[in-house]
Amino acid sequence: AAALQRLREVFDIEELPPDVLPRKKPPQFMVDLFNKVADANGITRAPGLLQGDVVRSFEDRVHVDHHHFYFDISAMEKGEQMLKAEFRVFKLKKTHLSRRSDVQHFCKVEVYELLESENKPRRKHLIASRLLSLYTEGWEVFNVTQTVSKWVGNSSSNHGFWITTTHVSNNGMEHNLVTFAKSQGTLQESRNALLVLFTNSNKRRSHSFADVMESSSASMSRRPRAAAAPAARSQVTACHRRELYVDFQAIGWSGWIIYPSGYNAFYCRGSCFFPLGESLNATNHATVQSIVYTLKLSQDVSTPCCVPDELKSLNLLYFDDKQNVVLKNYKDMVATRCGCH
Repeated sequence: AAALQRLREVFDIEELPPDVLPRKKPPQFMVDLFNKVADANGITRAPGLLQGDVVRSFEDRVHVDHHHFYFDISAMEKGEQMLKAEFRVFKLKKTHLSRRSDVQHFCKVEVYELLESENKPRRKHLIASRLLSLYTEGWEVFNVTQTVSKWVGNSSSNHGFWITTTHVSNNGMEHNLVTFAKSQGTLQESRNALLVLFTNSNKRRSHSFADVMESSSASMSRRPRAAAAPAARSQVTACHRRELYVDFQAIGWSGWIIYPSGYNAFYCRGSCFFPLGESLNATNHATVQSIVYTLKLSQDVSTPCCVPDELKSLNLLYFDDKQNVVLKNYKDMVATRCGCH
């Protein structure tokens, strides 16, 4: 129990989310984003691909009104710094409009922040507007960083967004000819509107998973010990990297972690006896320590330790305890190289 609690701390999970997989499907945008920044094992492809270390997605909670979009962003953590917010809506194609040459093929889309939730007509503030083709369909992305920053600071000011469309033709102005997708069961789930927040967690994670797993073997290797006999020493394996697979199903987390199903954290094991070859990536300090140990210049000095010398970050795509999909980057989770230190 204590070990699992410690693992939850490493992964920054306060409350274990409920099991929702495979019943609930994640937004395709979040799956595509995971595949862009990470390989199949969740290892970061290249640094700097992600803005911040957390991406939170919130699905629209209004299923009836085609103009109103509301997102519950209460899952944001204290101290989390928002870098960017995107309002993503899927514009549906209009097929029954006339294609005569005198008809304007564009409509004006306006996105508003609702300033109240009760009175009608509701007071609202224009955030963004653009011209869109009537006959195309696809995702439209609006930058709403300033508005959502205000909501994060004061949750009671969040009344959602309101979208209007205006089409100018010879018959005058027509309103709301164009609609945006709403969640309608499994068919339209992948088109449901999203609010996507890119943030920095601003949390200093004290230990990586590799560190936690390393600690037991490292504590053993740090104990002073007598010099090994030459014959025995030749049988001791030099410091090297070994496999350490973390299986989320075995831990009991597969019901809410979308990707990956597990990953290889690796760990370091072996001896750091003099002479330390180049393959051991030894520091100058470790080299001197191994010499002092070999020459028995001090009874208190042990051999250097075989520890991770280079670490990579891990990306996790998962459902949080409010069933929002989160992509989180964890630094120093995979040992990619071992050395004597």
